[in-house]
Amino acid sequence: MRTKLLHTIFVLMGCLLVLQPAIAQKGSKIKTVVIDAGHGGRDPGALGKHSMEKDIALSVALKTGGYIEKNFPNIKVIYTRKTDKFVDLHERGNIANRNNADLFISIHCNANTSSKIYGAETYVLGVEEKRTKRNMDVAMMENAAILLEENAEDNYKDFDPKSPESLISLTLFQDVNLEQSLSLAAKIQQQFSERVGRKDRSVYQAGFLVLWKTSMPSVLVELGYLSNSKEEAFLRSKDGQVYMASAIYRAFKEYKREFEKENDAYGYRKEILNVNNSEVNSELTEVKSDVPVVFKVQFYTSPRKLPVSDSRFRNIENISTYEHNGLHKYTSGNFSTLTQAKAHQKNIRENGFPDAFIVAFNKNNRISISEAEKLLK
Repeated sequence: MRTKLLHTIFVLMGCLLVLQPAIAQKGSKIKTVVIDAGHGGRDPGALGKHSMEKDIALSVALKTGGYIEKNFPNIKVIYTRKTDKFVDLHERGNIANRNNADLFISIHCNANTSSKIYGAETYVLGVEEKRTKRNMDVAMMENAAILLEENAEDNYKDFDPKSPESLISLTLFQDVNLEQSLSLAAKIQQQFSERVGRKDRSVYQAGFLVLWKTSMPSVLVELGYLSNSKEEAFLRSKDGQVYMASAIYRAFKEYKREFEKENDAYGYRKEILNVNNSEVNSELTEVKSDVPVVFKVQFYTSPRKLPVSDSRFRNIENISTYEHNGLHKYTSGNFSTLTQAKAHQKNIRENGFPDAFIVAFNKNNRISISEAEKLLK
């Protein structure tokens, strides 16, 4: 049975690699956002006693995009659908990729066999620390939309949305945008909880086809459970939809501000010259106590704290952790110069973390690279 499962996973990985999009080149500003209203047309999604997921998702998606358009007229907002029509899962991601979007936000509602369950949750593509059956059930329900597509065999090869093996194979891919996706997801959940008063069901990672097809930070928002009569009434109401849309918008605004500050969107950072790594000593250098800036290589992010002895870090030395934007972040090394950090970054990427990047600290506080350069001068 184990051999058959592994064979299935490797076959599916080969099929999915053909479909995997190239990573889009990103700038320092948020310029384009794609808002995806889940389901639509012949696919109603989750059903409540008095509502369908596709209708609520569309209303909240249009309101969310409308807030962005009104308050940030320079940002291009693209909708995967603006009416009650069916859109293939793979096409939703393709829309974002073709437009070189900086963010992809997919909006949905949930349902459960128990009417007692309620609350909002947000997902990103990835592998949960403890892969739960609940996460897999949600992903299977959303991925099942491909069964309604006319050319599913051509678009998804042997992917079976009802198969746990297919779902596991999907989560084997490391999302290079995981940290940014988790950051936005955490902000959305915080807004739902603190500003709208919804039950916070946390941020999770699972295998969603609609997220896997995107090449930028992406989240899938589950607004609540239509199987819970009280929550269904809230999500059906005009006020409820306005509150949820405004919460997503506020999370986007906060994410945008932090992203552009950290990426020096307004031109304060000088261009960093490429470093010839072959000429750099890549040993883990001890930093002198009088040096105002410390550079480290960040290689992993998780919504839950993991021990540094975790098996997935076995090839990484000198690991330290810190909390930032509500997430646990893992770094390696301790350097007094950017040149040394760049050399170590190359080593970390070669050891299984291709999206590793450099972060800077001053007195244990994370600062931007541009701030670090100014302090060193």
